[in-house]
Amino acid sequence: MSNKNVLVINSGSSSLKFAVIDSESGEALVSGLGECFGLPEATIEWKFNGEKCKEAITAPDNHHQEAINRIVKLMDELSLKETIVAVGHRIVHGGEKFTSTVRIDDAVLTEIENLSDLAPLHNPAGAKGIRAAMAAYPSLPQFAVFDTAFHQTMPQKAFTGAISHELYKEYGIRRYGFHGTSHYYVSREAAKMLNKPVEESNFITVHLGNGASVCAIANGESVDTSMGFTPLAGLMMGTRSGDLDPGIIEFLMKKGWTPEQVFETLNKKSGFLGVSGVTSDARGILEAMDEGHEGAKLAFQVFTYRVAKYIGSYMIPLSSLDAIIFTGGIGENALDIRSEILTNLGLLGFVEDRAGNEAARFGAAGQIAESELLGAKVLVVPTNEEFVIAKQSVELL
Repeated sequence: MSNKNVLVINSGSSSLKFAVIDSESGEALVSGLGECFGLPEATIEWKFNGEKCKEAITAPDNHHQEAINRIVKLMDELSLKETIVAVGHRIVHGGEKFTSTVRIDDAVLTEIENLSDLAPLHNPAGAKGIRAAMAAYPSLPQFAVFDTAFHQTMPQKAFTGAISHELYKEYGIRRYGFHGTSHYYVSREAAKMLNKPVEESNFITVHLGNGASVCAIANGESVDTSMGFTPLAGLMMGTRSGDLDPGIIEFLMKKGWTPEQVFETLNKKSGFLGVSGVTSDARGILEAMDEGHEGAKLAFQVFTYRVAKYIGSYMIPLSSLDAIIFTGGIGENALDIRSEILTNLGLLGFVEDRAGNEAARFGAAGQIAESELLGAKVLVVPTNEEFVIAKQSVELL
């Protein structure tokens, strides 16, 4: 264990994930989750040396601060306090202001809060986590790592929406993209697997989890991505619709729906959950399919078709393709979903290695297919966003 450990915090509106990461090896020395914030049943749990512990959070008014305070105490109990050199925060939206990791001061925190209009579900929660951590660790440097930062290399033709340019100038309406830290990490790991400099590598990275996005990476830089102004755009997801005709919003509002009802439906009642009518979880979809559930089968087909369609379209901004990279909870583990996506990409000549596909699960990286036509491979690379946050935080010390 090094003495350059970073406490990594991912603060949500009703939850808070944390981990102490060795910035040199990427090892998680302890990891945990506080959840059900704002409710009487709020808890915090953690895992250390293979053992799990769980406690209730009792402070009724500020569960975020109470969780951070418990983490501080936990660091003492586990003899980790003196090894922590920084606190790194995952922040969803950095707008055009933040193109890389930054050290947090009052001005940065204010700007993060000012960007809340662009990420109303995420940035206020991220700022709350920062304030709680700064109160608990006033002497430790704190850093913000932005989901949007990696995508700031997109050319204007890729991020510009085909609407009045005045809306971009006045409100910042454009494509920003998300999951940037994950796309960044797996592209670097894939380049190592291929023994090729990332600056000379072209990839299509496919992050599939409850949230999902695809990214085209040319010479190591993001040049296009499926999520847009918000994380609602792009692929079908666990509960999010992904791309949708905006005319549907007007149609529903004319039927008496409020903007809040439309927003709630598209964000929390669509995707796997909406199409299947069963579950938002990919594992549940696959289980229901095995039992002959038609809604689950349709959700599986819509999801895999749309992922393949995005992958195919992202051949356009690339001069060549070295690899397609699957990552995220679904991308790293659901071999049947990966297999169906590859079937939909048949025109591109990808031939599945079934044994390789079965082996590349549960934290194992590997090659699962190849296309002689394109000279490209299909890889599974487990993501490690916490390691990126820790490493980039330490680099700024």
